[in-house]
Amino acid sequence: MNKQKVVLITGAGRGIGAATAKLFAGKNYAVCINYKSNAEAANTVAEEIIHNGGKCITVQADVASEPEVVRLFETIDKQLGPLSVLVNNAGILRPQSRLEDMTADRVNSLLVNNVTSYFICSREAVKRMSTRHGGSGGAIVNVSSGAARSGSPNEYIDYAASKGAIDTLTKGLALEVAAEGIRVNCVRPGFIYTDMHADGGEPDRIERLKPIIPLQRGGYPEEVAEAIYWLASDKSAFSTGNYVDITGGI
Repeated sequence: MNKQKVVLITGAGRGIGAATAKLFAGKNYAVCINYKSNAEAANTVAEEIIHNGGKCITVQADVASEPEVVRLFETIDKQLGPLSVLVNNAGILRPQSRLEDMTADRVNSLLVNNVTSYFICSREAVKRMSTRHGGSGGAIVNVSSGAARSGSPNEYIDYAASKGAIDTLTKGLALEVAAEGIRVNCVRPGFIYTDMHADGGEPDRIERLKPIIPLQRGGYPEEVAEAIYWLASDKSAFSTGNYVDITGGI
């Protein structure tokens, strides 16, 4: 019998992360749901997975903090076993603003949360997955954004820049570890129905922007989750350093 694969999804208490956790659990993965502060949301997702016969743990950790990332991965080692897949999903969004009104504190906080976290989580995953370190390989899927291509002028150019960094990380790391059994790919969601828009100060942002989306609607977290799962699965075994846009045609 094949050993159960293990997936870590950062920021998995809501939105895309929660949908991804449920999908992987349904595919017989043991799931680690990471969350920063909303234990209730994370536990609700975990309880649903367990109720449906899946294996799941929740681990509180601020993935922008190096010591907490190390603790997160050590907890997975002890409770679930060798990591098979990392989904870098956690991130933050600040209220809409033009660059001329942005402070250094805002930009630095966003970059630490959205970029540094992906680097240190990927580092810990590589240490465990790489055949160079005695691992058996694995997959990393980074959640970027269509904003990396559009730049999000007048709203979120700091967020867009952080996601541009993730696109570059994806390509560089994919080439760095390709010969060590690790594939690194990226999804770039567009206008997806999640709570993050409220974080930016406009909960109904998608409704305002629907007319510019060729498919004339926003996307759903489950649609992004399907792309993440495909990139992590053997179905995409010959894909690394690539990007899948889930943007409704934009």
